[in-house]
Amino acid sequence: MTAQLLGRPVDHAVAGHRGAPRRGPLGRLFLGPPQDPRWARPAMWGVLALAAFLYTWALGQNGYANTYYAAAIYSGTQSWKAFFFGALDSGSFITVDKPPLALWVMGLSARVFGFGTWSMLLPQAVAGVAAVGLVHSAVRRALGTRPIAHVGALVAATVLALTPITVAINRDNNPDTILVLLLVAAAWFCLEAVRTGRMRALLVTALLVGLAFNTKMLQAYLVVPAFAAVYLIAAPGRPLRRLGHLLAAGATLVAASAWWMVIVDLWPSDSRPYIGGSEDNTVWDLVIGYNGLGRVFGASGNGGGASFGGEAGATRLFNDTMAGQISWLIPFAALALVVGIALIGRRPRTEPVRASLLLWGGWLAIHFMVFSFSEGTFHPYYSTAMAPAIAALTGIGGVLLWRAYRGSSVWRPALPLGVAVTGGWSFVVLSRTGDFVPWLPWVVAGATAVGVVGLLVAAFGVRRLAAVALVAGLSGSLAGPTAYALTPLSSAVQGTNPTAGPAGSGGFGGARQAPPTGQSESGRTARPGGPDGGQVSTQLIEYLEANQGDATWLVAVNSAQSASSIILSSGKAVISMGGFTGSDPAMTVAKLKEYVSSGQLKYLLITSGNGPRGTDSSVTEWVKANGTLVDASAYGGTDSSGQALYRLG
Repeated sequence: MTAQLLGRPVDHAVAGHRGAPRRGPLGRLFLGPPQDPRWARPAMWGVLALAAFLYTWALGQNGYANTYYAAAIYSGTQSWKAFFFGALDSGSFITVDKPPLALWVMGLSARVFGFGTWSMLLPQAVAGVAAVGLVHSAVRRALGTRPIAHVGALVAATVLALTPITVAINRDNNPDTILVLLLVAAAWFCLEAVRTGRMRALLVTALLVGLAFNTKMLQAYLVVPAFAAVYLIAAPGRPLRRLGHLLAAGATLVAASAWWMVIVDLWPSDSRPYIGGSEDNTVWDLVIGYNGLGRVFGASGNGGGASFGGEAGATRLFNDTMAGQISWLIPFAALALVVGIALIGRRPRTEPVRASLLLWGGWLAIHFMVFSFSEGTFHPYYSTAMAPAIAALTGIGGVLLWRAYRGSSVWRPALPLGVAVTGGWSFVVLSRTGDFVPWLPWVVAGATAVGVVGLLVAAFGVRRLAAVALVAGLSGSLAGPTAYALTPLSSAVQGTNPTAGPAGSGGFGGARQAPPTGQSESGRTARPGGPDGGQVSTQLIEYLEANQGDATWLVAVNSAQSASSIILSSGKAVISMGGFTGSDPAMTVAKLKEYVSSGQLKYLLITSGNGPRGTDSSVTEWVKANGTLVDASAYGGTDSSGQALYRLG
């Protein structure tokens, strides 16, 4: 096995590659094809099992995770109309501020198995594991069939599985997990298209990116420049043929991206929900505004992003908030990309390793620039989209640096340098939170020193020491992210901003959002209200349920967070007048009058200082002038609670 790990020539008869009995379908699935090393496929399954453990252990403690999306998923189980539009409530007053594909995945699971934590979050975990497997496959196919290729693939898969922010988000119900899976699958097919020159694989790539667009809109397109450039540069065939394939893929991308948006925007607005996050009730505005340019330049309700991921700038991803989430192996990935391309040199244009480096390198570079300099809302968990590229570059680049270390006196220092830089940066990140496993920085420093010194000594004659030194260096490089990756397993994630690691490092430790109390498989439990400052009591919800009658909605509130809490507590439809930010102009006096006169809405809750900000003040004025204030004692409240419940009609 030592010879295999080092990439040396192997006696295939001894290794069991030739003369081995043919393997059936199950044998090939679990043990791989006969020409693969015997350890390769079981090792891959081991990494996938590790990922499954990280993404599912104690998953039930996360409760509803992000209650905003949980409420929409639950509502989709009650109404196919709410399901299709991605409405927050089953009455379909307003949608969430994202397209619904990720909600559909979790919603279908909830429809089949019943709404609850596991039925909602398990598809996310499965998607995360699938992404790890696809990265393994893509890296192995790029590197070839020799044993060292399998080592590189295992390293890449392990890095992705252990990325702290990826572990956190794969235990949550935000759409980023589905986004990453679709983009990794698109990268796999893009590399297949580059290898074969077949348009069909490229069209599948475009289809998958289009589906990713319907998961998180324009963020999905960040990979498109890298995909298109790599195909144009490295695919076989004449330039005009390649360009024609790209044009066909572009048409497929537009169709796969726009179909849901076109249907919704052409649908009569008075018979569908308001498009949450938009300013004019269209998906197109949501695409280019709140979920598009607003994220980059800070407009369209996207201010204040620095409070989540730190100030915009070149060092954002290395600051105290972000470093422990994603940055551990960025320096090594960058070094591996530059050195790897230099090592490939003048090989043929269609060289698959160069194509892979360019694809993953372009993916990483574009995400790095956008995430670093965006002035709008930026959450740490967005950076999980960088993890596949970092992992692939680490696996591919690690193999190339190893080969250069063994075969080139000029490039031999690159591998020890990569180990030193990675270990040094890990030491810095871990030292920022000295109370978190305080001995770990010194273990990392020691392992890094052993790795670097061992590689340098081995370069001058003690060749057998090199493999031991490399294992030590790799262990040191992965120790920090492993420690961070384990933290989400011990407490519930903070659903709206899931992170990993100790408090003060971007992670929240024991301060994460507690899971719902008294949860049942129906998902109904009393929860606090949203950030508008209100506490929605169980007594108030019981009062509303007792007096709802045949009204469509239980109550109207301002923010989506308050509405989500009541939806999950009662299982009833609740109007969020202002959407996620509380500022959507979704409710008007005319619409409110219509709901009241038709008996669809009987109650509206106003929290002190937080009326429906997305509308003009006339909505609040009309409610106060025409509604009847319910005595707080009727639902166990007090006049000083800051809440005013009005009966309408």
